[in-house]
Amino acid sequence: MGSRLGLADLVSLGLFVDAVTTGSISAAARAHQITQPSASEALRRLERRVGVELLIRTPRGCRPTSEGARLADLARDLLSAADRFAGEAEALRAGAQGRIRVAASYTNAEYVLPARIAAAGDITVSLTVANSDEVTALVRSGAVDVGFVEGPIPTAGLTTRLFDRDELVVLVAPDHPWARLDGPLPLETLVATRLLLRESESGTRRTYEAAAAAAGHLIAEPFGVMTSTEALKAAVRAGLGATILSRLAVAGELAAGTLVLVPVKGLSLARELRAIRLAGSRDRAVTAFVQAVSRKNLS
Repeated sequence: MGSRLGLADLVSLGLFVDAVTTGSISAAARAHQITQPSASEALRRLERRVGVELLIRTPRGCRPTSEGARLADLARDLLSAADRFAGEAEALRAGAQGRIRVAASYTNAEYVLPARIAAAGDITVSLTVANSDEVTALVRSGAVDVGFVEGPIPTAGLTTRLFDRDELVVLVAPDHPWARLDGPLPLETLVATRLLLRESESGTRRTYEAAAAAAGHLIAEPFGVMTSTEALKAAVRAGLGATILSRLAVAGELAAGTLVLVPVKGLSLARELRAIRLAGSRDRAVTAFVQAVSRKNLS
């Protein structure tokens, strides 16, 4: 009577499958870098273990019995599953040694994190780019290890770490009327103007709406909504209107003079950039990564 197969029998199963595939025990032995007598003995031992004859041996080679043909197909599936297991184990081992799953808002992903990730050391980062609401959802679901968002954000069930500060600024093209003002733009004028804005789920849009509300105002319906910071910058440069974006995202344009910053009276658009994780997360590699990308003077 046969007995249950163990992990050690995987080698014999591989030898059996190769013998069926090539029609030769000698060829299977060469593929496994063992002698033919050793291969023959391993196959006989496997037959005793399973309790049925697997191969018909002839002077010209071998072929499977009807039972052997059926079991060869199952053996191939088993060996394939073992290979997938080994591959997944290797991937998990690589992850434990430094792969961090990150989701980041557009501003963070495009203008803040790249240089910091590069300077963070030998860490492999898998980066998903989304708006702040989507990043928060990914963190809550456990799909990523850490998220980087702009405030304000809902924090229930999350731990947050301040990793930098930012400021939103009002931007226009150099030939826009606001670019030639003698003083700051009145807040009432800004909130009444239909701007080019990010989508409502973005941290940039939410910060503007919250700041206006804190000053007692509702903002006008946007003239246009875009999910790309670069698209908004291009639209403003083309003269389609004014927008509000991160100062970090427009440093190059401000320096080049292709966009003009418009001061606004009575509106504070400072905001915090935060790393968020599930409450109770204890992964030391993730903690070290967040510390590495955070500015040293923040806590």
